[in-house]
Amino acid sequence: MLKSIFLAMAIGSAMPGTATPLPLTVTDTVSSYATVNGIKMYYEIHGSGSPLVLIHGGGSTIRTTFGQVLGDFARHHRVIAVELQGHGHSGRRPGPTTFEQDADDVVALLQTLGIPQADILGFSNGGCTALQIGIRHPQVVRRIVAISAFYKKEGLPQGIWDMLQKAHFSDMPQPFKDAYLAIRKDPEGLLAMFNQDHDRMLSFKDWSDDMIRSIKAPTLVMISDQDATQPEHATAMYRLLPKGRLAILPGQHGEFLGEVLTAKPGSHTPALAVAMIEDFLNKQ
Repeated sequence: MLKSIFLAMAIGSAMPGTATPLPLTVTDTVSSYATVNGIKMYYEIHGSGSPLVLIHGGGSTIRTTFGQVLGDFARHHRVIAVELQGHGHSGRRPGPTTFEQDADDVVALLQTLGIPQADILGFSNGGCTALQIGIRHPQVVRRIVAISAFYKKEGLPQGIWDMLQKAHFSDMPQPFKDAYLAIRKDPEGLLAMFNQDHDRMLSFKDWSDDMIRSIKAPTLVMISDQDATQPEHATAMYRLLPKGRLAILPGQHGEFLGEVLTAKPGSHTPALAVAMIEDFLNKQ
């Protein structure tokens, strides 16, 4: 159990070996790259309507995190789905990665695309990035959906931090390795991505309560009841947010999004989660 939780936050998975095939029904409106902060950042644009940015989890790609729900969001939004530096198609920069840098990269992409404001939805590590966008770039944010995010180390079980000290590349689930290598035949890049995500967690420093209080945009905090993020932590975060809302759905890390490693075939939960998120985003 601890290994599964560790993988969920450190390298983006939850249940190794249980991958569900990704749907292939979404057709790209745009699939391209932009040079932002010294890297070539990959993005896709689907649908039309109000802009909604999707930020994947650690070790992941657009499809492995959002493959089950991307089409549903694109029915009502101009979805801008990104791949963060070193992940999927996007280039990488040397040195450590941080949630702050990822936030700056996403905002630089929006500026390049001429999008002055958007809703921001992030999952797992991407949820932490979404919070940092709200903290660092409030003018860009209309609403935030932070899924399975944390802002203090105590928000995750101590066992995660203990296991981080012993983590190896072999712990990364094969479906995530396969997804990366299907995009680019670069084993060294895959190892670099793992190391950067792993080291980001090891070096994580708590964010202050005041940082969370500074997020003025309406923010929906979402987790699963068997998530890595503890319910008490999600509740504390929700109470700090000036315009916070909270939702706890049944399942494991990413299950209600249909994330590739925890999706349940035939489940109606992703459709329910999308409907809840849409209600939040559309609320006047």
